[in-house]
Amino acid sequence: MNNHSNEITESEARAAVEAAETESPSALQMIYDELPDEDTLFDLAELFKIFGDSTRIKILFALLGRELPVGDIATVLNMTQSAISHQLRVLKANGLVRFRREGKSLIYTLSDEHVSKILNMGLEHIEE
Repeated sequence: MNNHSNEITESEARAAVEAAETESPSALQMIYDELPDEDTLFDLAELFKIFGDSTRIKILFALLGRELPVGDIATVLNMTQSAISHQLRVLKANGLVRFRREGKSLIYTLSDEHVSKILNMGLEHIEE
C-alpha cells in the first residue's frame, strides 16, 4: 500500500465508516468495500496525469485510428521531432502508445481500444 501523508490509514477509514453508520450501516460499508484499493487509486490518478498535458492529448488524437511515424506527428503538430519523441516516450512508458520498426523509422499507434475510448468519452463529456 502506498502511504501518502494526506491519506488516512485503512483502520482509520473503517473507523470513520463505522462511526458514520447511522441510518443504513450496511449501505456505507458496501460503498467502502467497493472502493478500489489505495494502490489502484494512486495508479489511476497517475494515468490521468498523463492526460493532463495538451501536447500528449494532441499526439493521442493524431494517432486515433492510424499509425504514424514520429516525423509525421511532428509535422502535423508543428513541433520538433525531439519534442514529439520525448512525449511519445512518456506515453509509451504509461502503456498508451506502442510502436513497430519500419526500417529506421518507428511507427506509432495507440496501444489499444481503451485509449480511444478514454479520448472519445472525454470529448463527449466536455461537449455536453
